[in-house]
Amino acid sequence: MDLIDLLIKDIKTFSRLFDLVGTIVISVNVLLMIFARRILHAFYHDSDMSPGFRYRVNIFRIFNVLIVVLYAYYNFYSDADADPVSLKSLSIIVVLYLCYVGSHIAHYIIQKRFGKVREIDGKSQYVETYNSRILSLFTAIVIFIIAFVSVIQLLGFDSLLEAGGAIGIVGVFLALTQSAWAPDMFSGLIILNSRMMEVGDVIEFNDGDTTLGVIYKTKVFHTEILNLINNHRIMIKNDKLRQNTIHNLSKFASSKGLRELLTFNIDYNVDESKVRSMLQQAFDSVVADVDVSIMDQFPVEIGVLDTGDHAVKWGAYYYTKDIKRILSTRQKIREHVLKAAKSMNISLATPVGVVHYNSSPVTRF
Repeated sequence: MDLIDLLIKDIKTFSRLFDLVGTIVISVNVLLMIFARRILHAFYHDSDMSPGFRYRVNIFRIFNVLIVVLYAYYNFYSDADADPVSLKSLSIIVVLYLCYVGSHIAHYIIQKRFGKVREIDGKSQYVETYNSRILSLFTAIVIFIIAFVSVIQLLGFDSLLEAGGAIGIVGVFLALTQSAWAPDMFSGLIILNSRMMEVGDVIEFNDGDTTLGVIYKTKVFHTEILNLINNHRIMIKNDKLRQNTIHNLSKFASSKGLRELLTFNIDYNVDESKVRSMLQQAFDSVVADVDVSIMDQFPVEIGVLDTGDHAVKWGAYYYTKDIKRILSTRQKIREHVLKAAKSMNISLATPVGVVHYNSSPVTRF
């Protein structure tokens, strides 16, 4: 008889688990878990392989799994009256999940309304602006406060003293750690507000080594840069980035474009007119090369930059607007100069200097 009663109880519990509400809750969460990648693709344009996008997808799915597991445990195994912990845990997870999804929706709406459209890797995307970043931070703070107060209420901290104590702990924690996050956050806001460095711009700075890269994203605490030299990503703190001297090659001083300089060391014995003729011949062939992007409507400026101990330093100024191909442009131009120099029997090698001590010649390298 006891076995029959236990079986009937299990059947009733099982039927309660798979009632209409339970079916809807579990089905919705399973579907959200399956289509999490597509859903988040609607809010973000990141690649599937980017760590940030995979992290958001994993968090999204973890919340769905926790909701399904806690809901099944609460309805199937636990007694609602004897085990209020499972109900509180489920309620807290649901609140955190709704706040998490709400933050993504709010970020998407703010980006659409106050963001700026830029072309990145051939695709039009909404990027952060000063207004969108401020509103996003304000919205995140509001959602965090709502989630925090809701969790406190669910945990049973009803009195003002208990709630105030919990909020005070968070305030003390933020005050003690402000040196770690405040400089980067405010530096990020300054970068966005100045508009001197925007997503898609090509910048050059020295962080131990000269770095040439494209700004990929300016986030709350750091900036992601695509290194054009080594073809990899760089993550640098916003505060540290602002401490460097940044050369924004995409912000032209005139409509002509970026004024680039290439230098060459030529022997003193080579006639000046011959050097000019060689460099002019090289740039005439550059203009005819479809793989090299320079502003051919502006003549190349050729002149002597320095008269050193070993050679004359000649320089050639030209204009270009295809900044993302600046490395290949430099390489192609040097290749054309090398061909022209060989055809005119001009050496581009720096000559070896000779000095005399006590009338005896000594070679100096």
